[in-house]
Amino acid sequence: MTTERESTVNNAATIEKLHLLKLHGMERAFRALLDTNQDRALSPDEMLAHLVDLEWEDRHSRKTTRLTRAAGFRSRAVLAEVDFTVSRGIDRASLARLSDCSWLKAGKTVLVTGPCGVGKSFLIQALGSQACLLGYRTLYFNCGKLFQLLKEKRSDGGYRRFVGRVARIPLLILDDFGLTTLDTEDRLSLLEIIEDRAGTNATVIASQIPVAKWFDVIGDPTIADAICDRVVHQAIRIGLSGKSMRAAMAKDQQAEEACVNPAS
Repeated sequence: MTTERESTVNNAATIEKLHLLKLHGMERAFRALLDTNQDRALSPDEMLAHLVDLEWEDRHSRKTTRLTRAAGFRSRAVLAEVDFTVSRGIDRASLARLSDCSWLKAGKTVLVTGPCGVGKSFLIQALGSQACLLGYRTLYFNCGKLFQLLKEKRSDGGYRRFVGRVARIPLLILDDFGLTTLDTEDRLSLLEIIEDRAGTNATVIASQIPVAKWFDVIGDPTIADAICDRVVHQAIRIGLSGKSMRAAMAKDQQAEEACVNPAS
């Protein structure tokens, strides 16, 4: 019969092995069971199931955190926090259909358009966060910064490698498309990226500019036609509307500050 001292030594050895094997979820779960004496209340199969469940949850959480960090989101956004109290042209049913990321698996494009401040950036980043949660590698870019980065990559010789990376990523999110007219390098880079991804990997694009005016933004009619043909025709389109939520939030904040610090 195993003595208490032998059991303690065995448990310490087990914890050490779990640590060396990098089974950190199991390690923490086993420590917690020992600290609370719950290990004695579980049957061997119950303990094994518990340890495996905690290891799976730990790995999933760490993977999600890693993917979210690598995506480069500008701000934290999740689908559960999308505000439906304001009418903006999207409903819960539409968002629910997007939440399983079946559109991503099919390599589809999602276009989100609408005026400034209605929540386009929040929505597309929330879609990106959902993709990370489901295990998909994602990259988020502001278009202005992306085109500047592409120019830098052309200069330092890293362009081909970078474009290849962007082409292979399961989900590419492009924010603030069309704020400035594209120059020759920009439109050629965009065409190459879109062409490499079309029908294979998913792309989300947000823009204040209506899709009908994208030809003017892209500039060259031939390249614009090629880009729009690959992006627009079979895309899932979400047109947001309404007043600026940022302006409303600023007014609410001012009102709260006035209540906290009333004029003397």
